[in-house]
Amino acid sequence: MATDGSGPLVIERILRDRHGIWQQVVEDRDLHALTGKMLAASAVALACYGAVLGAFHSFLMALTSAVKLPLLFLVTLAICLPTLYLFNLVFGARLSVRQAVSMVMVAITVTSMLAVAFAPISLFFLITAPDYGFFKLLNVAILTLSAFVGLKFLTGGMQVLNDHGLLAPATPAQVPATVATPMTAGAPLAEGSVPARPVPVTVGAANGDGTAPAAVPVAAATPVPQPVPVAVATQPHPPFQPAPTGFYRPQPGARVATSGQRPASMTLLYIWILLFGFVGTQLAWTLRPFFGSPGQDFALFRSIEGNFYAEILRTIANL
Repeated sequence: MATDGSGPLVIERILRDRHGIWQQVVEDRDLHALTGKMLAASAVALACYGAVLGAFHSFLMALTSAVKLPLLFLVTLAICLPTLYLFNLVFGARLSVRQAVSMVMVAITVTSMLAVAFAPISLFFLITAPDYGFFKLLNVAILTLSAFVGLKFLTGGMQVLNDHGLLAPATPAQVPATVATPMTAGAPLAEGSVPARPVPVTVGAANGDGTAPAAVPVAAATPVPQPVPVAVATQPHPPFQPAPTGFYRPQPGARVATSGQRPASMTLLYIWILLFGFVGTQLAWTLRPFFGSPGQDFALFRSIEGNFYAEILRTIANL
């Protein structure tokens, strides 16, 4: 399979070769083309699903929902992406803007493709049971499930970046310590060095009566122990074994995070996901209607009153 996203469907590569996608993001390689393909695929898929939502009311509502649903996801991304990028910089992450955009676009692409995969089910209930409250709750549940799966892809990709050390501050390179080599007796001197000269020492002088002084016993020189060579067993490198399909093999030299340790950037990611959800739901409430209430005429926007969560609870109570 191609590794540059040149396949017919980028979602196929994301689902089949997700580790190749993460590796491309880690290497920051050809991300402009990859992001463009994901953006186009997400816009088409969300437009198709938006048309299904608006089809409950009228053809004109289907057209406007086909435009507003992709706009909802892209504007939410534009609002929340600076927060994710700058907070990662504060905590020492080394993500570039291209890498951050690509990671979030993977999640949006998976979400949009799963949503459009549910479109036939939504159409089935639209035809067989055209109840406004049920149809609205059904599609909210479909979008919530699709977003949950997409965000699981995002957290998995961020974990791969963490394994490569991109979510942690850079550590200074360690300088190898210089080990002094002891000089051994009889070893050849280095070039340019001067050998030590023997200094004569007078053991004793003649006595006053002319007799020779007593001989001073000189201890025999203690032999200097020669260094014992230590044999270091060298093992040949094992032959390269390719990783099984579906498993991720870190690249040589990549810093793998210690198990049980979670960098601050990963904790921040979960907080950002909650923020992304809150911003998205409030923006969806602002851009409504997507379905179109059967008792009201067509309108491009509604007046801003109430909130998304109160409307969902009210709809559940009215079932």
